[in-house]
Amino acid sequence: MLRTRSAYAVALVVTVAGLALPAQAVAVQAGDDARPAVVEVRTIGHSVKGRPIRAWRLGEPGKRRIVLVSTMHGDEPHTRRILETLRDGRPVRGVDLWVVPTYNPDGLARGTRRNARGVDLNRNFPHRWKDLDGSYESGPRPASEPETRAVMTFLEEVDPRRVVSFHQPLHGVDTDTKDPGFARRLARSLRLPRTTLDCGGLCHGTMTMWFNHRFRGSALTVEYGSRPSRHRMAVQAPRQLLGAIGAHRTRRG
Repeated sequence: MLRTRSAYAVALVVTVAGLALPAQAVAVQAGDDARPAVVEVRTIGHSVKGRPIRAWRLGEPGKRRIVLVSTMHGDEPHTRRILETLRDGRPVRGVDLWVVPTYNPDGLARGTRRNARGVDLNRNFPHRWKDLDGSYESGPRPASEPETRAVMTFLEEVDPRRVVSFHQPLHGVDTDTKDPGFARRLARSLRLPRTTLDCGGLCHGTMTMWFNHRFRGSALTVEYGSRPSRHRMAVQAPRQLLGAIGAHRTRRG
């Protein structure tokens, strides 16, 4: 019985909504009763140290597709609670939602901004890449890091309408972006100020720039402060975020 159920779960992950897994993606599990919101899980790649990078699919396949990404920098750990709360709560309706709570698992384990090779993953994407050093070390070449390549392949496969990348500690939503109307709505819903995040002139090779250049959809950055409260991350922000993207939880049974 267990073997049959496992086989069924893998088949569900591979075939749901007709989306084939890319070559390097691995099905983890599906139909976990402990996480009723999850309809699919993928290991989209691995970090330099071999840690898995996982994407969790929630909501309703076939609806508007949205991707949420957090912990691109390992010393910005708090916003991943927003994505984990969405993943671990009641089922989501109204959107086809993917969450990547921990993009940089090696950096998170070390408490550092950069990955295990000392590269800032948000300066490693191919669009307008530049050779940067120091805190913004951009790597030896564009997309040199396995974490970057994993997320690029995942976004190419999923092709979402919107991507929201969560960071700290600049406290604001970047409204100088491809879809400023959505950015303003998101800032209002999350109760964060509108701002322009220009990286102090060092916005080269970022994920949102690459996505906005390559895809029809839009990507933007949300920044919380350095120490947002657990209540805000685990209770308020998930509810606010669902409202902003036109989604909702199912009612309790």
